[in-house]
Amino acid sequence: MTICAAAIRLTVGHRPLEGRVHGRAVAPSLGWQPSRSEAIVVAAARKPIEGVGEELNAAAAQNMDFAPARRRVRDAFADVQGRLDHFLFKRYDINSKGVEIFCKSWLPKPGSACKAALFFCHGYGDTCTFFFEGIAKRIADAGYAVFAMDYPGFGLSQGLHGYIPSFDGLVDQVIEQYAIIRAMNRVKELNHFLLGQSMGGAVALKVHLKQPDAWDGVLLVAPMCKVRSFVHQNNH
Repeated sequence: MTICAAAIRLTVGHRPLEGRVHGRAVAPSLGWQPSRSEAIVVAAARKPIEGVGEELNAAAAQNMDFAPARRRVRDAFADVQGRLDHFLFKRYDINSKGVEIFCKSWLPKPGSACKAALFFCHGYGDTCTFFFEGIAKRIADAGYAVFAMDYPGFGLSQGLHGYIPSFDGLVDQVIEQYAIIRAMNRVKELNHFLLGQSMGGAVALKVHLKQPDAWDGVLLVAPMCKVRSFVHQNNH
């Protein structure tokens, strides 16, 4: 559910319910976008992107629940995005499955020694920035490089929201994405640690089990280590 000052958009089973924007009915269509005037109101209600004009801020105010819309906005900002600090213009990679993966990093202040690299695995109801942003900044300020990704189908990565067709497949995609980052010149000489929270704890554990010699340690926060016996697949 996405709520902003100018629009309320509810979804059930990935179908948007009818809502209203400034008193006007909104048809239940996945393709609906606000008019320019409505988008400007939404942009004004949100924190504006510094360094760009009204038109680009209006473009950034459109519904970006789906990856194609985010790509269109990034294209509109192509000439200025290099100097902007905004989540849309962080790192996006296409993995071996053809899925667009959103990544973000938080680094120690320039001139500071980097103690180690930390790789975050988020929980089921989370993303790599939703709860983690403030924590990551504190860890980076303490001298650690922090890297995070949204799993396919979560956050700003491509895919059906919340759908995990294979947990092992998800773990393999995390391994693939973090292998790319771990091979970077600024990272490969550091010690590498996994940090997993909730379901991300299970992801981090499985990553470590599959790559026992690749990691220097695992940190777990309320990890999902076992599924309760009464939770089972309904075969009826």
